[in-house]
Amino acid sequence: MKPHIPAAGSRWTPRPAPGWPDRLILFDGVCVLCSSWVRFVIRRDEACRFRFVPIQSSRGRQLADMLGITPDDPETNAVILDGMAYFKSDSVLMAARHLRGLQGAGILMALPRGLRDWLYDRVARNRYAWFGRDEACLLPTPELAARLLDQPEGAGLR
Repeated sequence: MKPHIPAAGSRWTPRPAPGWPDRLILFDGVCVLCSSWVRFVIRRDEACRFRFVPIQSSRGRQLADMLGITPDDPETNAVILDGMAYFKSDSVLMAARHLRGLQGAGILMALPRGLRDWLYDRVARNRYAWFGRDEACLLPTPELAARLLDQPEGAGLR
């Protein structure tokens, strides 16, 4: 069966994100893969320029709603760079371009977005089954806590 590759003009094309801090990553805080991505970024962001907001927090939900992401079943992470929100594979590649040792990741942007997002969607749809899901957001280390825009709601941090 031939995979359906979405058109490049989908709802996940980059768009303005006025009023939100630059270098902000919106992520699914109960997703083990997504939390691992945040730790990966932190290790390679030597200048500590990126900040993070879990979608389970009040500000994360607010941002998700503004961007058209379903907060209770997020289909993408997002990154805000220079006032623009990037989604799916764009979010990963755009963030990676600013990290130590990954500046060349931008070459992958030459691949069609539809193909990149098709691959992203395969992983995203299976992320809980393949990598796991926590009952609560990750317990932030002091280093991460200083870079969180907003803590998740409730006292159940792990």
